[in-house]
Amino acid sequence: MTKESEFENSIKNILEYVGEDVNREGLIKTPQRVRKAFEFMCSGYNQDPKEIINSALFTSSNDEMVVIKDIEFYSMCEHHMLPIIGKAHVAYIPNGKVVGLSKIPRVVDIFAKRLQIQEQMTEQICDALHEALNPKGVAVMIDARHMCMEMRGVEKICSTTVTSALRGLFKKEKKTKDEFLSIVAHSLHK
Repeated sequence: MTKESEFENSIKNILEYVGEDVNREGLIKTPQRVRKAFEFMCSGYNQDPKEIINSALFTSSNDEMVVIKDIEFYSMCEHHMLPIIGKAHVAYIPNGKVVGLSKIPRVVDIFAKRLQIQEQMTEQICDALHEALNPKGVAVMIDARHMCMEMRGVEKICSTTVTSALRGLFKKEKKTKDEFLSIVAHSLHK
């Protein structure tokens, strides 16, 4: 039995467990659809953020903060496999090299497309950029809704969780951190 068919059989078992008829017209192809959805939603395990970053590094004399705000992402919590929906705000201060702007959202997606906890994802994005770019500093802030809190458990609709990770000048210099926070502040809780 292939991994694909094992996965699809597991979905059939779940459907039967919740009381569904797996032979019902609307559910016949559901196990295959769910497998394909999970392959997409967990595709970050097969990608290397360093490769993405290194594919678009450019020499630059810029040494001012570069900020990309409101990077939408969708992830799944590793505890309940329910959606995490949010926005990432990423900044770095170049140290002789800049990265193509589209690569930063791709790095966010690599880590979002893994089973996650938000705290870990924030750190992973920050560390990947810090290691690959060797910048003067990196800051990552994530503001997200967790369906495991909204759909079950405490059922607190629209509550958000904000996490941050700071490296280099963002951690050492209050002025730099405050500049980043002022840039992203109006994006939080929109």
